[in-house]
Amino acid sequence: MSNQFKIFIVEDDNWYSEILAYHLGLNPDYEIYQFNTGTECLNNLHKKPNVITLDYSLPDINGDEMLKRIKKESPETEVVIISGQEDVKTAVKLLKQGAYDYIVKDEDTKERIWKTISNLKEHTGLKQELQQLKEQITQKYDFSKSIIGQSAPMQRVYKLMQKAAKTNITVSVTGETGTGKELVAKAIHFNSARKKQPFVAVNVAAIPSELIESELFGHETGAFTGAHSRRIGKFEEAHKGTLFLDEIGEMDLNIQAKLLRALQEREIVRIGGNEKVKTDVRIIVATHKNLLEEVHKGNFREDLYYRLLGLSIELPPLRERGNDLLILAKHFVDSFCKENKMPQKTISNEAKVKLCSYPFPGNVRELKAVMELAVVMADDDIIYDTDITFNQSASQADFLKQEMSLRDYTRKIINYYLEKYNHDIVTVAKKLDIGKSTIYRMIKNGELKVA
Repeated sequence: MSNQFKIFIVEDDNWYSEILAYHLGLNPDYEIYQFNTGTECLNNLHKKPNVITLDYSLPDINGDEMLKRIKKESPETEVVIISGQEDVKTAVKLLKQGAYDYIVKDEDTKERIWKTISNLKEHTGLKQELQQLKEQITQKYDFSKSIIGQSAPMQRVYKLMQKAAKTNITVSVTGETGTGKELVAKAIHFNSARKKQPFVAVNVAAIPSELIESELFGHETGAFTGAHSRRIGKFEEAHKGTLFLDEIGEMDLNIQAKLLRALQEREIVRIGGNEKVKTDVRIIVATHKNLLEEVHKGNFREDLYYRLLGLSIELPPLRERGNDLLILAKHFVDSFCKENKMPQKTISNEAKVKLCSYPFPGNVRELKAVMELAVVMADDDIIYDTDITFNQSASQADFLKQEMSLRDYTRKIINYYLEKYNHDIVTVAKKLDIGKSTIYRMIKNGELKVA
């Protein structure tokens, strides 16, 4: 019964109370309680009723006082006033004080109450679902659950995130593409005092320069061709919450000036309007560029750079996170199997070696794609090295950034061709125009993998 929708009927007329109780009791989801006085009702508020139908003229406590005390002691409980008098002024006053509805006793009262409470039940269910969703989101973005990794570089990131979540300081998140900048922004927001307010993300690079101003600040009807109605911008959407500006380094200089003003004045003006709209927004920005270098090149305003700098969090590339790579790989495999109702799969040692030898220029995002494909390609419950496929064009683009010795580059190249040609040493020697003895000698010295 504890999961049912609780209704208190507070009515000094026993006959009328019984009629209401019988009528509402036809719905098996309703749990009905009847009280003849206001005192009895107040003494039972600990039962947390969802709604109270309240007779306005009780013998012990008048309706105004009852509504006031109910809202004070049980603010989540909705109150429907039932009165024998049709008094518009009284009805308006009670609605302003928090009553959900004001119903006059007549031949239609039962049906009106039935409809009102049905609407309330649906509304209450939606509120509960929303609250559960918010709690799930908060749990999802708990630092220890949302961002996976135990390496020293990530431990430093966690400490900075915790500091950021305690205040409203502007945060700038930097790092290569695919390192998880938006995930960090969300985790900071959902662990901050603003977690119950909106998190609004804007990818600056994905919006044409001529539209970004309207996207951020909104516009009035007729502000430009096609502006058929007022539009609220992202600053207003994020009021009291967090505005995440991803790829801020791609913003046009003209919009940078308007952004700076919005941040300094804490207000915006919609395009085509004159009204100044106050905003309370926490700013988190992200970029894969070095903004200071962009300032020196004249691509980014220096004053905006210092306004956005705040607390800087630099996310390490996956290749610098050590064993986090394998921890993440297992996580992505487990998650994909669970989401697709597939048997769990394990990663073979050969597959782990292959993963660790790849630089992952696309970082965590690329690893996720690689492991999900590997799960699909695997024929049984083990993922082998042959199930793992890399984007070689991306790999080659990042190849020289590793700054290895010539010997290490040579070993890496030969290993690549050995894998490609199924460890056919004769073919590999011909392809690379080197002697077979060179390959055999490197195998003997443990420099190359043996099939």
